[in-house]
Amino acid sequence: MGNKLYQNEKMKRKYFDFCRNAKGFSIKTMKKLEGAVYKYDEYSKNIDYKQFNSEIAKGFKKWLASHKNNKKQLLALSTQFHILRHLKGFLTWLSQQSGYKSKISFDDIEYLSLSRAESRMATASKQPSYPSREYILKITSFKINNDIDLRDRALISFTALSGMRDLAIITLPFGAYDKENQIVNQDPSLGVKTKFSKTISTKLIIFDAKLLEYFHLWVERLKNKYIFSINDPLFPATEVGLKSDVEQSFIAIGISKSSWNDAGAMREIFKKRAMQMDLDYFSPHKFRHFNTSEALRYATNAEQIKAISQNLGHERVSTTLFSYGAIDNFRLPKVIEEINEGVKNGNNL
Repeated sequence: MGNKLYQNEKMKRKYFDFCRNAKGFSIKTMKKLEGAVYKYDEYSKNIDYKQFNSEIAKGFKKWLASHKNNKKQLLALSTQFHILRHLKGFLTWLSQQSGYKSKISFDDIEYLSLSRAESRMATASKQPSYPSREYILKITSFKINNDIDLRDRALISFTALSGMRDLAIITLPFGAYDKENQIVNQDPSLGVKTKFSKTISTKLIIFDAKLLEYFHLWVERLKNKYIFSINDPLFPATEVGLKSDVEQSFIAIGISKSSWNDAGAMREIFKKRAMQMDLDYFSPHKFRHFNTSEALRYATNAEQIKAISQNLGHERVSTTLFSYGAIDNFRLPKVIEEINEGVKNGNNL
């Protein structure tokens, strides 16, 4: 490996270590950040980072705009925007390191920006697409034949009522749920994997009593039949066994006392049940959008909006409103009409 290439790799590793361990970036964010830097390396053919300049920046933007993803499609503006943003972060850090301060200028780094119009398009709030209350009631209406069915129905219901992230849900211990007060204690010290390892207290929002009933039936099942302790998973993995002594294939045979290794199994359950009920698939995270948007519909003051935001684990209300609070085109005219009615009647909205 040439000295310049070695130096590039050394600085990349140093920066990645800084972001992961000093800045506390999640693994998901790290993958995106690393991908952005590797995209630049691919374009520049691993040119010495010290040679970065405005012409290279402009060439990279042009290359990125014509680059295709794994599906042979041009990269979306939002994807280009975030790749450039992450690369700017890396080069800005690099420009402050010994040996690079006089080589990389902030003005050159600024050339790694989309036009204002493109930036607005890339960061515009996307039209929301999430399940409705009717959808959730239908997807949870499948026939119950065994405890796996009970668990799956409760899992979908709980996701809608709590609005929690999938990774936090699959790592929840049984004792994290306070049934009397309908509060979930998302505590990382209990093994709950929350975003940025934040401790979050989440109260269920009862959009439909039937969904709460489905979830509580499952809680009682774990308590009375399986005698689960406070440390056992609230939503345990499926227990598998051999189909028969002759056929060496595995089948689901019941409920285990183990947790899932990742959220992939949870997403598969949502896909399976959607297909079973002849419905489109919505990922568990889309149920978080449902929870937020539905709750905001009923909020009547600033304190309630703040409570919804805090219930989701957001530090800022703006995150809740910008990322989850967009109103779909179908409902927008109804909301404006409600405002018009208030104006007509002289209500102080």
